[in-house]
Amino acid sequence: MRVPTLPSDTGDGRHADPSRPSSRDDGPADTPVGKLADNIVYFGRALRRAGLPVGPGHTADAVRAVSVAGFHSRDDFFWTLHACFVSRAEHRQVFAQAFRLFWRDPKFLERMMALLSPMTRTPADERRSDPGERRAAGALLDRQDPVEAQGTGEEEIELSVDASATASYRERLRTLDFAQMSADEMAQAKRAIAQLTLPIEPPPSRRRSASPTGRFLDRRRTLRRLTRLGGEITDLPRQTASPRRPVLIALCDVSGSMSAYSRMLLAFLHAVSARADGDWSRCHAFTFGTRLTNITRQLRISDVDAALAASGAETDDWEGGTRIGDCLRSFNREWSRRLTGSGAYLLLVTDGLEGGCIDHLSREIKHLQRAVRRLVWINPLLRWDGFAPRARGVATLLPHVDCLRSGHNITSLEGLAQAISTTGGDGEKCRLLRSLTSGSAP
Repeated sequence: MRVPTLPSDTGDGRHADPSRPSSRDDGPADTPVGKLADNIVYFGRALRRAGLPVGPGHTADAVRAVSVAGFHSRDDFFWTLHACFVSRAEHRQVFAQAFRLFWRDPKFLERMMALLSPMTRTPADERRSDPGERRAAGALLDRQDPVEAQGTGEEEIELSVDASATASYRERLRTLDFAQMSADEMAQAKRAIAQLTLPIEPPPSRRRSASPTGRFLDRRRTLRRLTRLGGEITDLPRQTASPRRPVLIALCDVSGSMSAYSRMLLAFLHAVSARADGDWSRCHAFTFGTRLTNITRQLRISDVDAALAASGAETDDWEGGTRIGDCLRSFNREWSRRLTGSGAYLLLVTDGLEGGCIDHLSREIKHLQRAVRRLVWINPLLRWDGFAPRARGVATLLPHVDCLRSGHNITSLEGLAQAISTTGGDGEKCRLLRSLTSGSAP
C-alpha cells in the first residue's frame, strides 16, 4: 500500500500555512489570494466529502471572510472558517478534526494514517476511532486527488502491511458500528441494507376464500345453492384459509445519541416497504425525540437518499432531546387504534435514555404492548458487553417488551427477521431482567 505524503509549505503550494501572510505583491498582506485561496477551496471540498453540507457559496463566503478578518493567528483563522462552514452542532467535531489534519498537524496525521491502515494490531494497541476522525481522514486521505498527488514531487512512503489476519472489507463492513462509519462506508452500508429482507410467517387468520380444493366447507354457498336447485346437491363449495399479511410499525428515536442508528434503520425499512411482493401489507414509520412525526409518506420515495432527506426535513427535532413517554402517549392517542387493530408488529428503536417523566413512560409502554402483536426493542447500547439496565428509562421499558436486540451494524439487522417471527425468542431481555432483579444494576 503506497500512501503519498502531504506536500510541504514550499512544495507545490497545495497547503499553505494560514498563519503566514501571502507573499504576493498584487494584494494586501491579509488577502487570501493565490495558493491560500486554492487551499480554502480544497478544504471546502474535503469537508463536503466528510459529510458536511458545504457548497460553493460557503466556500466563497469563507474566502471573503478570511480577506476581511485576516489570519494573524491560527485560532482566528479556525473560527473564521468555522463560522462559514459549520451550521449544525454535530458538524463541529468533524470540522475540527479535518482542520487539524489539513492545516499541518504532523502528529495527528501520523495517528490518522495508523487508524486508516489495515494493519493487524494487538488489543493493547487497539484504539476506538472517533466518527469525526474517521470521516475527516477518509475525506482527506482516501479521496486525495490522484492528479494533484502525482504533481506534488514528494516522496511516497512505503507501508508494509501484514494482512494475513485481516478480514475482507465486506465482512468488516457487516460488523462495523454505524456510528463509526465514514461517509463512503455509510453509502456502501445502505446498498448492502437494500438487499436485506424481513420475512415473516403470516399470523393465523379466520378469513377464508373460495377454492375448489380447499379444506373447509363453504356452508353459506352450499345453502344458497340448495335453495336454487330445490334441495339437490351436485357438488360442495369449499374454502381455504386466506393468509393475512401483518402491519409493520417502527418508532425511531432521532435524538443526538441515536441519529446514526435510526438513519440506517429507516434505510432498512425503506428497503422492506419498497418490495411489492413483501411479507408485510403496510409499513409505517415514525420518528420521535421531543415530539412524534409521521414519515411514512416520505419513505415511499423510491430513492433511499431522497427518502431520508425528506424524512429529515419533515422532522423538526432531529438530534435534539428525548421524551420517550410523551411521544409514546402521542402515538397511543392518535395512531394506535387505526394501525394496531390487525395484530401489528412494532419496532421500538431507542437507547431508552428518557429525559421526561418516568411515570408517563411506564404507563404508555404498557398500553403499547397490549395493542400490538409483538413488540421488539432495538437498542444499540447492547453492543457493549458490560451494558446493564442502570438507566431508569431502560429499566422501565425492559419488562414490557417481547424481545430486546441490538441494531448497531448490518449483522444485527440480518438477525432481526428471526427476532420478529420467532415467538419464543426474547434476545437479551431475560439476561438483563435477571441482572435487574438480582440487584446488580441499581
